[in-house]
Parts: sequence; C-alpha cells; structure tokens
Amino acid sequence: MEKKGLESVKEYYGKILKSNQDLQTSACCTAESMPAYLREILGQVHDEVKDKFYGCGSPFPLALEGKTVLDLGSGSGRDCYMLSKLVGPKGKVIGVDMTDEQIAVAQKYIAYHTEKFGYKEANVQFVKGYIEDLEEAGIATASIDVVVSNCVINLSPSKERVFSEIFRVLKPGGEIYFSDVFSSRRIPKNLSQDNLLVGECLGGALYMEDFRRLLLKLGCSDYRVTSQSKIELHNPEIAQKVGMIDFYSITVRAFKLDLEDRCEDFGQAAVYLGNIQGAPNSFVLDDHHTFEKNKIVPVCGNTAAMLSSTRYGEHFKIIGNTDVHFGLFDCVPDAGLNKSDDKNVGACC
Repeated sequence: MEKKGLESVKEYYGKILKSNQDLQTSACCTAESMPAYLREILGQVHDEVKDKFYGCGSPFPLALEGKTVLDLGSGSGRDCYMLSKLVGPKGKVIGVDMTDEQIAVAQKYIAYHTEKFGYKEANVQFVKGYIEDLEEAGIATASIDVVVSNCVINLSPSKERVFSEIFRVLKPGGEIYFSDVFSSRRIPKNLSQDNLLVGECLGGALYMEDFRRLLLKLGCSDYRVTSQSKIELHNPEIAQKVGMIDFYSITVRAFKLDLEDRCEDFGQAAVYLGNIQGAPNSFVLDDHHTFEKNKIVPVCGNTAAMLSSTRYGEHFKIIGNTDVHFGLFDCVPDAGLNKSDDKNVGACC
C-alpha cells in the first residue's frame, strides 16, 4: 500500500484545512439535495462536526435500521452520526479515517450525539486506519451490511486495494453505496501528483470506464448510478490546470452478488411493497429504475437479484424466476459518462 502517497492528503485535511470554507473548489463539497428526513437528522449534528466535514454527496441508502454500516474516510464524523440515527439503537456504525485531527473531532462528540438521539449507549465508533487495509483496522471479513463513503476513495493512490477490501468485509448480499468525484478522461500523471488537485478531490478522480473495468476485475459485473452532477470549477488557476477534463460528482451503488455482465431477460418483474421507512410511495434503485408502490415493473435478472437477494428482499415481491431465458433485456439508459451507442455494452449501469 502506498502510504507515502497519502501523507500529503493527511497534511491537507489535518492541518491546512480548518473548515470546509477553506476548500478552493466545490468538488469535495458539491451540494446534493437531501430529503426532508435527512435534513432533520443533519440539524441534530453538532456544528463543529458539520464545519469540518468534507463530502461531495449524500450517500445514505434506505433500509438501514439494525444494520452494521462502515464509513470509509469518515472525517469529522458527520455521515457517521447521521447513520447512527438511521441504523437505530440496535444498529452499529464504524468510521475509519487516517487523519488524527479528524478522528479527534469525531470522537469528541460521541456522548453528545448518543444523548441527542436518546440512546442508552453509543452505537458509533471511530477507528484510525487506512481504507486500503481494513483488516489492519480490525474490520473482519463478511462483517458489514453496508459500506458508504463520501468523496474519499478518489484520495487513495491504491483504489484497487480499497475496492478489494470493501468486497472482503461485505456480507453476501451487502451493499457499497458511495459518492465520489469521477472524470471524463484519465488524469495525466503530472496532475494526479499535484498536491492541491489531489487535496481538492480532482487529481485522484477515477475515469468512469476505468472504474467499470476495476469492478469487473474484482468480480462485480454490474453497478448502478443513482445520481450525478457536473462539478463547476470556479477557481481560475485550477480550471486552467485541468484543461478539458470534466469532473462529475456521482453516487454509485453495487452489491456483493453473483451477477451477469449483461442485462438478461428471464421474464421477471418486481413489485415494491411500500414498506421502507422514508419511501412510502416509491423506491429508487438507480437513475432509471424507480419502483412505485404496488406497480408491476419488468426487470432484468440482475435487478431482480438486487431486489431479492439483499436487505431489500423483504420490501419487494419478485414475480418469476430464471428458469426460462428470453435473451437480452433492454434497460440501458442514457447515463452521461456511461452512455454508449451500443446498447449491448455493459449491464444496467
């Protein structure tokens, strides 16, 4: 693991930045609108935790009550404390971060939020460690229901190690749900080693196609984009440095499942039962799958598995099985960085 390459990141987030107001671009703090129930929880998080938090999205999937959630690069703990409320007193949240100053802020307010949420004991803990080596941080194999991360994986010089560790610690059917910065093309080496660009979440941004190839190499054949927005670079010096590269804040989900690399049609359909807290009328799986309550929706085999072989299984009725195959299922959207003229390339992502 290239721990040496992380020293500049630790310096930037531990000593140079004093609050999110010190960031020179919006890449690490791109505003993504939160639903009302999340905004209410955010209002209960301590101000110092919010001021010293750096994130580019809102990586809070549904159906978390009672689950064990791991936050990679938890920083000041903002997302961990919001997740603490979402998993409830029977759930557990673990935050892993490598920066002493950020860990100190997060740990400072454990008792504050435990009392704020009305818990008898804390359900959140913060561990100093590297997201490239979760075993060293004490995270056991197949022990985590959901892994989240908010604009942190781009900072790692060893992204394959990060995702390999994610799939190691996830339980079968577990989910990775994360927001990060992606690029429209590969970042040149001189820019990927620029300390300012790396610290501002641009230098280490993953080219979307390389991300797809990386997950495929690790056995994940299908991931889903839930939202994306282009990042505007208002700093002229930084904009000039990166030239014609476009950057996007994207939220992605993937599951530890045995899926196919194409959308295959088995004549299946899914029905959302409407019993997920926070989603009484519809459930959004990704940017082209919204399931209205009680509506029968045709789905490919991968989507059916995502809805039946994960924690979402109790919230869906799947009609049909995989006994009879009908060929490819046409469900490829116009997904921005993922778009292709060939509808047979890629799965539903």
